[in-house]
Amino acid sequence: MGEGLPLSGRKGLVVGIANNSSVAWGCAQAYRELGAELAITYLNAKAEKHVRPLGEELGAPIILPMDVQRPGEMEAVFDTIRERWGRLDFLLHSIAYAPMEDLHGRVTDCSLSGFQLAMDVSCHSFIRMARLAEPLMVNGGCLVTMTYIGSTRVVPNYNMMGPVKAALESVVRYLAAELGSKGIRVHAVSPGPIKTRAASGIAEFDHLMKDVESRAPVHDQVSIEDVGMATANLAVDDAKLITGNVVFVDAGFNIMA
Repeated sequence: MGEGLPLSGRKGLVVGIANNSSVAWGCAQAYRELGAELAITYLNAKAEKHVRPLGEELGAPIILPMDVQRPGEMEAVFDTIRERWGRLDFLLHSIAYAPMEDLHGRVTDCSLSGFQLAMDVSCHSFIRMARLAEPLMVNGGCLVTMTYIGSTRVVPNYNMMGPVKAALESVVRYLAAELGSKGIRVHAVSPGPIKTRAASGIAEFDHLMKDVESRAPVHDQVSIEDVGMATANLAVDDAKLITGNVVFVDAGFNIMA
């Protein structure tokens, strides 16, 4: 990438690409378009065949596995970044999971094990990444995670993920307060509904997309490219005094009653 771009010379980690329809892929493309060099992770060997070619397309020099439930994998990624780059300028956390039987049931009926698993993968993993990123962000940096409006409103069929995302958004505020003195900003980005593999686990998702499009002030569906560029712009120097926010990229749907 050419010099003079807003993220030229910056190093970033993107976690959560599953395929070329992933929100994380839209973000990775935007980071790269703005000049950044990227490290990319994939979940497991099955996912690698889909993710590695995308990482190579972006010229990513670091492409590694990261299953946040496998001991040592997250630490190995950050160790590699330390060895190869010596620093990290931004991080995208775009992963979430809930067992299907809990996600499709009432919050009232969700299991303890399912709730704990969803909180670990979808929320606590962001805390762990922030802890590992902090010493690498020697010049400050930007941490971003992905949320959804179901955190603060009852969205049909979003179910248990609503409370989990609410916790994640609270984590964003506390991390922003704790890390701000080091120049590290923390955000949650809240896209409108996008047809991704993760979204396929939500019942009646097509109906949800049509409803949001019809009611949003800008009557359009959000794309991974829309989310990507909004997310990437949070990492530029001009955004250095913006932190602790939930940034909506949803055609304005969040303002509607």
